[in-house]
Amino acid sequence: MGNELWLAMGLVLVVEGLGPMLVPKKWRQMVSEMSLLPDATLRRIGGCLVIAGAVIAYMMWPSK
Repeated sequence: MGNELWLAMGLVLVVEGLGPMLVPKKWRQMVSEMSLLPDATLRRIGGCLVIAGAVIAYMMWPSK
């Protein structure tokens, strides 16, 4: 299980790094606009991302 966790972390870092690497101005603008959103909206967005990630991980988890 350790290797899978490191693989997942590596993929998260790759995906997170694509925005600032490829379109830094747009990425900075998006982050700036997100900082103005109310806390409840950010929590909702974060919750949706966590649920989506958990569903994908569950679907992709190898069954034994």
